Amino acid sequence: MRTGIIPRMTWAEHARDVLSDAGVKPGAARTAVIDVVADQHCCLSAPAIHEEVRRRRPGVGLASVYRALQTLTELGLVHRLDLRSGGGARYEPAQPSGDHHHHLVCGDCGKVEAFSDDQLENVIHNVSEAASFRVDGHDVVLRGRCEGCA
Repeated sequence: MRTGIIPRMTWAEHARDVLSDAGVKPGAARTAVIDVVADQHCCLSAPAIHEEVRRRRPGVGLASVYRALQTLTELGLVHRLDLRSGGGARYEPAQPSGDHHHHLVCGDCGKVEAFSDDQLENVIHNVSEAASFRVDGHDVVLRGRCEGCA
């Protein structure tokens, strides 16, 4: 056995540990939602998550998916992003490491694209220090028109 190396926990393992510590039973729907969210690269809508959950576990209903997402959001395990003015919340895993990305959203077709920018992160950090304000988290959503719609 090698010493000094801490195995890296996956987001799904972390989510299950947090649920257990909070006294929340895993349940079939919640477990399926965790598995789907863990497999995604970027944010998905609840109906899209439900579609993939139903592919894996046909008996899980949309209401169960929404309840699971609400619990995961309340426990800080997923980020809920409101990307459209008329609704359209999307969900993605909140990495325990704090690693994250931001989003470009097309107002015409609804396309969502992830982006990261170290300079933007530095600006947010500098604003926090200058304002003597501890920033616990942030969401950056840039809205406009994608290349296909422009």
